[in-house]
Amino acid sequence: MAQPYRTDDERWDAVQRRAPDADGVFYYSVRSTGVYCRPSCAARPALRRNVAFHDSCAQAEAAGFRPCLRCQPHLPPLAERQAALVAQACRLIDASEEALQLDALAASAGLSRFHFHRVFKAHTGITPRAYAAARRAGRLKAGLAGDASVTETLHAAGFGSSSRLYEASAGLLGMTPGAWRRGGQGAVIRFALADCSLGVVLVASTDQGICAILLDDNPAVLLRDLEDRFPRAELVGADSSYEATVARVIALVEAPQLGLDLPLDVRGTAFQQRVWQALREVPAGSTVSYAELARKIGAPQGARAVAGACAANALAVAIPCHRVVRNDGALSGYRWGVERKQALLDREAGE
Repeated sequence: MAQPYRTDDERWDAVQRRAPDADGVFYYSVRSTGVYCRPSCAARPALRRNVAFHDSCAQAEAAGFRPCLRCQPHLPPLAERQAALVAQACRLIDASEEALQLDALAASAGLSRFHFHRVFKAHTGITPRAYAAARRAGRLKAGLAGDASVTETLHAAGFGSSSRLYEASAGLLGMTPGAWRRGGQGAVIRFALADCSLGVVLVASTDQGICAILLDDNPAVLLRDLEDRFPRAELVGADSSYEATVARVIALVEAPQLGLDLPLDVRGTAFQQRVWQALREVPAGSTVSYAELARKIGAPQGARAVAGACAANALAVAIPCHRVVRNDGALSGYRWGVERKQALLDREAGE
């Protein structure tokens, strides 16, 4: 395949369009200003007769031009520089035993408070505060899996007091820290298995709401999945009072466009929660690409992370990750099988 932007006409068209995909392929200089720029530079448009093209920064500088102060063509692309700043901020948050203030993080990046907040969210999909909370939750879970006491773990994870930990534990863990350490011991999860047109469905609930809707052809696979999540929780086969809940879930599978008005017990990282909430806002009968969903949650470069959040969804159909497709509109992977994904989309389309 021929490399693009080889002719002057192609390069001039890219400059007029401020095409970001041409950055790094070539540079252009402006005789009247004495500077050279990236094709995507937002500077005032130049006249064609004053413009020359160069294959590299060195070539442009050898011709007597200096780098544009606006687009800084001699430095890595802005997106790369911002990504490096965000990565450094993440390392600072990870290494700090106490919550870092936004002003301190912004100063370390050499940006204003507002600009840093916007750049961080654009690259990660979440705010610095949400990232710090997610990392703290991760340290808490890792610590509870070890031998240290709950008190030692909470201080190591950055919680200043046990009261703050227990206030946050329901959202972070879905249960108290002690119950988490015991693999869910003391937590009661009711579940039921039922047949539906897409195979077998497992529905499970805590006191807070439905925590799992799983699909497969093999009931044993579904039970093992639930057991792996809470190896020492009390899994209780639901009685007849749970039949109405199961029936409404089956109705959702058969007609996903109807939605589900039952409470859900949704647990995940801050980023996953953002993705799942955005999924619930996608109208039935519509689809969205991973890239579009990433842009929707304010993380335009996070398509891969969005795909990971979709794969982690344990509430089939209720959180409609079946509505996410590839950029070209083709079906991509689905935790419960591409055939089920197609069937759900067909039902929403009325086919």
